[in-house]
Amino acid sequence: MKSVIKVPFLKLQLKLTIILFSALTMCGAYAQESVNKKSPNIVYILCDDLGYGDVQCLNPDRGKIATPNMDQLRSEGMSFTDAHSSSSVCTPSRYSVLTGRYAWRTHLQARVLSGNGKPLIESGRLTVGGLLKQHGYTAAAIGKWHLGLNYDSNDYSKVITDGPLQHGFDYFFGIAGSADMPPYDFIENDHFTQIPSVQKQFPSLTYGSVSKRGPARLGPAAPDYEAENVLPTITTKAVDYLDERGKDKKPFFLYLALPSPHTPLVPSKEWQNKSGLGPYGDFVMQTDWALGEVMKAIEKAGLNKNTMVIFTSDNGVAPYIGVHELEALGHYPSAEFRGYKLDIWEGGHRVPFFVRWPGKIKANSQSNEVICLSNLLATSAELVGAKLPDNAGEDSFSLLPTILEKTNKQQSHAIVNHSWTGRFAIRQGNWKLELCPGSGGTGGAGELTGPDAIAAGLPPIQLYNIHEDLAEKVNLQHQDPKIVASLTKLLEQYVANGRSTPGKPQRNDVPIDIWKKQLNEQPLTKAKNKNEGE
Repeated sequence: MKSVIKVPFLKLQLKLTIILFSALTMCGAYAQESVNKKSPNIVYILCDDLGYGDVQCLNPDRGKIATPNMDQLRSEGMSFTDAHSSSSVCTPSRYSVLTGRYAWRTHLQARVLSGNGKPLIESGRLTVGGLLKQHGYTAAAIGKWHLGLNYDSNDYSKVITDGPLQHGFDYFFGIAGSADMPPYDFIENDHFTQIPSVQKQFPSLTYGSVSKRGPARLGPAAPDYEAENVLPTITTKAVDYLDERGKDKKPFFLYLALPSPHTPLVPSKEWQNKSGLGPYGDFVMQTDWALGEVMKAIEKAGLNKNTMVIFTSDNGVAPYIGVHELEALGHYPSAEFRGYKLDIWEGGHRVPFFVRWPGKIKANSQSNEVICLSNLLATSAELVGAKLPDNAGEDSFSLLPTILEKTNKQQSHAIVNHSWTGRFAIRQGNWKLELCPGSGGTGGAGELTGPDAIAAGLPPIQLYNIHEDLAEKVNLQHQDPKIVASLTKLLEQYVANGRSTPGKPQRNDVPIDIWKKQLNEQPLTKAKNKNEGE
């Protein structure tokens, strides 16, 4: 009798289990689909060395370069007028964009990686791409990587064992570093598209006389690689990628790191002499064209309504492209701000920052909140309803409440900036403290830095009220010693805690010296290569 009852019961139990499993699977799929429908595609466009004042709508009185697509993007979304890269040079800025962590917490305490540098993002660290992949997104990086690669320089046919694919991306197409850094070759996923078999170097510009820099680095190159083709090729790859995303309708994250208007200044022939400001102005115009092509591709693929586009730059304009000559012609690439790329002053790290999400972000809106490019990871996490673990995004705050205008309160947390020589600044509200004499850069634009600044009697500490003194001309360190002490203590706390966000304290990868005292006493060690760090 027991056996007669037991078999049907087991069958019934099995059926119930299958039904329950199917229901749970469907619920899981529905939940994932619900998240994907609610969360937007994300296109993050990072220019290379584009100055705040190079964007016409941000610098209407002192800017002379036409940037219609940048202006349009700004008018269709929100502009952050007080946005900053974490560093005034590119490798550390790119590290913080993708990891939400300041790069000075790593071994990279100054300058940048070379094109063949070892990977800076440590194995296992959560990136924006990795986070979004956990929530049903596909992730692609197209353009300039410049965060280090592991490959065999004696055999370029071998697989790249550490690159974008190991740090959260499903697809990569681009270049190892800047367009004037060897190896001169395109990379697709985990291999070079050609075998670098010749030696090449590229001049800073192919025509005109604005820049006085000489040839770039000599190094291995693919036979077909030409610097002037890099921006058009990367733009085409991005357009093709967006076209494919329009067909499969899966949520995606595109990290598009444009190689321009960084040197070499090589606008295509159709863009030469368009700006009236020489190669740099022409290259900015072609960069604006690249943005326009991406915007058109998003629209054509039917992705416009559910795609958040973020447009910004990795740092300020490079002084060595001839900034003083541009200013003499009436174009001020740093707008009203002091300094340029490499410097700790605002011109080194205040960047354009536009966000568009039709139907979600109010058109032609503006925020004066002080923000940092490290905020992308936390913003992405809030978009998909995820909580970051304690060992991720240590310096990342979500911008979503501000973007969606869910709050009238500005965030009160401070941001930290770093210069080419590793000098620190901390900004909270209107106040900015800089722990260095002079520019903190190379002194290449005629400004004093390091021991030269000390010898000239410049104070080792600078304090500015940015709200009242955008040009950082009036040093208030003696008038407001309490603010100096308060901001110094806060920076020390950020260093000691291994994070600037709430959460469990984390370890920095190396000991951190916020004062860099040795730089005040010893001449700056010149890079082995004249152009290193640029």
